[in-house]
Amino acid sequence: MLVVDQVTKRYGSTVAVDRASFTAAPGRILGLLGPNGAGKTTTIRMIAAILLPDEGRILFDGRPVGPWSQALMGYLPEERGLYRKLRVEEQLVYFGRLKGLSPMEARRRARAWLERFDLARWRHHKTEALSKGMQQKLQFIAAVQHQPRLLILDEPFSGLDPINAELLKDIVLELKEAGRIILFASHRMEQVEQLCDDICLIARGRILLAGSLREVKQRFGRNTVVMEFDGDGAFLDALAREGAIRLINRTNHRVELALCNGTPPRRVLEAALSHVRELYRFEVSEPPLTEIFKQVVGSPSASATSSHG
Repeated sequence: MLVVDQVTKRYGSTVAVDRASFTAAPGRILGLLGPNGAGKTTTIRMIAAILLPDEGRILFDGRPVGPWSQALMGYLPEERGLYRKLRVEEQLVYFGRLKGLSPMEARRRARAWLERFDLARWRHHKTEALSKGMQQKLQFIAAVQHQPRLLILDEPFSGLDPINAELLKDIVLELKEAGRIILFASHRMEQVEQLCDDICLIARGRILLAGSLREVKQRFGRNTVVMEFDGDGAFLDALAREGAIRLINRTNHRVELALCNGTPPRRVLEAALSHVRELYRFEVSEPPLTEIFKQVVGSPSASATSSHG
């Protein structure tokens, strides 16, 4: 288990992280969410033992994190941490050896991972010759090739096309099935919903919401309607003007909306049937994570909503 217990970090008079507490378990993916400047990166760096907390403690396997635990962790930072002039394979061998692999084993693993990510033909090229997406794949390999027990991923899909993003997602899920602890920091709420078992929402250095993704969504009720239709959507504007609904996300043929002021879903359904040519989907569900994020972070009393964070 990874345990973050009442951790505080200050930079001068600025409190970057304020009494943060959460746990992460093997075989589960924990999503660390928050706006820019929320304290996510500082929290990650303390878990990785790059920074020391001013107060509180961070335990891995019941022991305070430190140089010993760094060897058991893999960290993919949001900023590139690659040596641009070093050749691709040599870079991976170097990082593997830093994590305790023998030169022969580091090279064997590097080549296997380069094959899997379709980078084998680039292994003798300098890193600076790689595209942004290829460098992201290389940095991911560096984070996982030593088979870490704890994997920290900060915006791991940055710069990846849909095919490579899907490959990366599959590998992350494989690592989850293998019992790894995975921390996933991202601004992309749809990726968090697809991948994470648990979430921890941080804003202004404090944890405002924590728990399993399903529990968190259920806590906000089933007051969201998703519709897909063909025809005039002017009826939505009329309902919004009345205060019956609030539009969350809208395109030409799809809308996500929140029911307001006790509006029953049936009223929206009847309005749709009266105005659109075809109704392909009408679903009442829990709010998307994006909407929960806006509600919690945007609320002046948000800090009072913390659950078991």
